[in-house]
Amino acid sequence: MGLLQSFICLNIIFLVTCSSSQIHAQQPYDGNAAGDCTKTDNSTSVLGYTCNGQNPSCQAYFIFRSIPPYNTVSSISHLLASEPSQLSQINSVAETATFQTNKEVIVPINCSCSGEYYQVNSSYSIQELDTYFSIANSTYQALSTCQALEDQNSVPATSLLPGNRITVPLKCACPTKKQTAEGVKYLLTYTIIPGDDVPTISEKFGVDPSRTREANELSEDATIYFSSPLLLPLQIPPSSSQTTAPPPTPPISSLPPPASSVPPSNKKNKTWVYIVIGVAAATVLALVAFIVVFCVCKSNNTRRSKYNYQNNITESFDGYEKPQQKTSEEESTEFLKSISDIAHVLKIYNIKELKSATENFNPNWQIKGKVYRGIISGNLAAIKKMNGDVTKELNVLKKINHFNLITLSGVCFDEGHWYLVYEYAVNGSLDNWIFYSTQTQTLSWTQRVQIALDVAKGLNYLHSYTNPSHVHKDIKSSNILLDGDFRAKIANFGLARSAEGYESEFALTRHIVGTKGYMAPEYLDNGVVSPKLDVYSFGVVLLEMISGKEAVSESAKDLLSSKTLDILAKENPGEKLKDLIDPSLHENYPLDLALAVAKLAESCLQRNPDGRPSMDDIVHSLARFLDVSLSWEISTGNSESYSFASTSSEKSNWKRDS
Repeated sequence: MGLLQSFICLNIIFLVTCSSSQIHAQQPYDGNAAGDCTKTDNSTSVLGYTCNGQNPSCQAYFIFRSIPPYNTVSSISHLLASEPSQLSQINSVAETATFQTNKEVIVPINCSCSGEYYQVNSSYSIQELDTYFSIANSTYQALSTCQALEDQNSVPATSLLPGNRITVPLKCACPTKKQTAEGVKYLLTYTIIPGDDVPTISEKFGVDPSRTREANELSEDATIYFSSPLLLPLQIPPSSSQTTAPPPTPPISSLPPPASSVPPSNKKNKTWVYIVIGVAAATVLALVAFIVVFCVCKSNNTRRSKYNYQNNITESFDGYEKPQQKTSEEESTEFLKSISDIAHVLKIYNIKELKSATENFNPNWQIKGKVYRGIISGNLAAIKKMNGDVTKELNVLKKINHFNLITLSGVCFDEGHWYLVYEYAVNGSLDNWIFYSTQTQTLSWTQRVQIALDVAKGLNYLHSYTNPSHVHKDIKSSNILLDGDFRAKIANFGLARSAEGYESEFALTRHIVGTKGYMAPEYLDNGVVSPKLDVYSFGVVLLEMISGKEAVSESAKDLLSSKTLDILAKENPGEKLKDLIDPSLHENYPLDLALAVAKLAESCLQRNPDGRPSMDDIVHSLARFLDVSLSWEISTGNSESYSFASTSSEKSNWKRDS
């Protein structure tokens, strides 16, 4: 009897051990727990994946969706503590490559145990308006969590200061003994996007869905959430061919009946129920988004929804329905219909003309990105190739006509691509002149004031003289072009939108899009849209022109705006400002006037949008500053000729940063 009892006990111990091993062999899925920064219970791995693998370190992978400024091999490698040569090799690109926006990039990393959790540590410099939530979910695309950031840094969430460096623990894991025995060699951390489900994601990377569920402790009918990480157990390394196309979305017509008609015992049908609920929820959210955003932002400042999946920053923990794909013929018909009311002032080009103008879009004619220089009827033109819908930009461009706004002269549609033909700005973009100036190529003080006035006039026209008025939403130095006389023209109206109704009410948006360092705090925090967005961005550009420094720089300890505001708050700000002003000016500027321009920029950067001046007020101030600058030039003999040989340098000016 004693032997029998011993045998039973040994079997119980064996079963308990096996059961425990089975439970702890995998990692629990985060779900939506990472959205609540106050929740530190690691039952859902918000603090990290437990060090329970067979090895304390291993090769692992991330999927990161490229988005400026993290859209090159070097910038992504630096952000995610990866080796550039390995990243370029696995993605089959050169180390100097720039990825298309939203391109899924495979990031190889060395994952290792750090205390209780697997992770790879990255270093990050706090930027203005950053929170642990925005760093984890926007900058790092949910590869970390706000809980893990606060847990592993000595800086409280309420004490994040621009310029401070923090450690960012990125979530990775190594295969367990059980997974290794099943042939798993690598674990890939994948952030879920709208339209994803476990079978689709698994199929994309050649994984059995049941293995994916097991690796994340997911039941067959479990819900997965947008902007949360999922571990994929791989037997071979991922390849670039697996990241080419986005996962397919099931057609609406094939969706099953509502949840109320699905028997609770049918697990497969339950999965479809969640998809139906998700689609319905997305529709509802589209109608009440402004209420949701307002309530969320007011109730918890740390939960800023700035997730970056489109041209920059988009909300997290929400869903949306992908638009139905259209044929080229349908797109062509819609395109021509959309411009029918302005066809009398636009030339409709055929693709042969544009190919001839650019030598078949020869890379040597490339200006930047998908913009090419061309010669049409003996005149230079800028030809922009676009893959998406151009109707929004056209709807703005057809309503505007101002010297300081870039002119659209013609359009072309061919095989699903649109081509917009603009006037050619000989001296390229402003950023090339203020950030990469040389001894022989620099802007004088008076030229900078003139350019600032030009930009202000263009924005004032958009805000006050179009019907309805418009907000540009993406004012930055690279979107300001300079003609042969160094007069400024605002370009890139892809994000512009109508400002109708702003005098009596504010508007909210779910889609936070723009460029970091230029976006106003009320827009980042609550999605509030008004002409004061452009005023804030203009203030940043003013500071860039004064200082010759970029608004956001990986090597800078502070945002340019923060550093300037700190100087202006001290005693004798004029003397302190000397250290900030662009050294390429060689002190050839009136200090008092430089201080006045800096204070104008300061007023544009007020956190409260009501405290910012209107563009009309700014135009009047800069007009006075220009008069004083011209008088100063004459009185001091600093009036010099800056008519550089644009024809010989224009290509290099435009191609920098391409």
